Amino acid sequence: MEKIIVTGCNGQLGRAINKELASKYELVNTDVFQQEGITPLDITNVDQVLKLAREVKPVAIVNCAAYTAVDKQESDVDLSYKINAIGPRNLAIAATETGAKLVHVSTDYVFEGNGTKPYIEFDKPNPVSVYGKTKLAGEEFVKQFAKDFFILRTAWLYGDGKNFVKTMLALSENHDEVSVVNDQLGTPTSTYELAKAIGYLLPTENYGIFHGTCEGSTNWADFTEEIFRLAGKSTKVNHVTTKEYQEKNPQSAPRPAYSILENYMLKLTSDFMFADWHDAIERYIRELG
Repeated sequence: MEKIIVTGCNGQLGRAINKELASKYELVNTDVFQQEGITPLDITNVDQVLKLAREVKPVAIVNCAAYTAVDKQESDVDLSYKINAIGPRNLAIAATETGAKLVHVSTDYVFEGNGTKPYIEFDKPNPVSVYGKTKLAGEEFVKQFAKDFFILRTAWLYGDGKNFVKTMLALSENHDEVSVVNDQLGTPTSTYELAKAIGYLLPTENYGIFHGTCEGSTNWADFTEEIFRLAGKSTKVNHVTTKEYQEKNPQSAPRPAYSILENYMLKLTSDFMFADWHDAIERYIRELG
């Protein structure tokens, strides 16, 4: 069985990748901490990455590791660059040396988010947060050092782990109402759908940058209302503006107001389609029980 190295295997996407690919490949799961059945790997250490890649000789490396605490990174710039930029660089170097394909997951935050129509892969990135800047630097390193690569930009991700959906459901347990911003637009995307897309692309030579989000769009407040509706919660959602939210949470980093991605490259080069976001969240809530 061909081997794949999965970084960040304990994260939401790492878990979904395991479900999607475990029957087709032998997965070498890695994470920064030592755990049973998981190979410890610090992706910021190029020697560690090269050593593992030489031992495993994988057909692909799937990078699910990232520093995603958006607000924290505004004051934690060095660590952000190490994990989100140097890490992908190291994986790209190792992939090229061992002849492996590299799958790297990026973000809608590479765009400034002041657009009026969905961003396509040919639009020029212009990140405004540290998170966005370091993720874009990671993309650039992958393009520079990897030979065969897929970069998938995704957004508003939820799956098995800590995420917005679970946070809202937890709040609904002991709050009669919650306040959620209604002027940030994007597309909630399930890790199940993203893992399917990665599984689809992996055996191909359809390399490059792809946008990978569920179809359709919404805002955070409407998304929360749909979550509560599907979960049978009666908690009221108060719609607030980003400005109102930031006045109460001054430490929050700038976020894209318009974050809708169009999966243009997938549509131009393949017949793969993501599910509509309504269908994806319905499936997720159903599986949560």
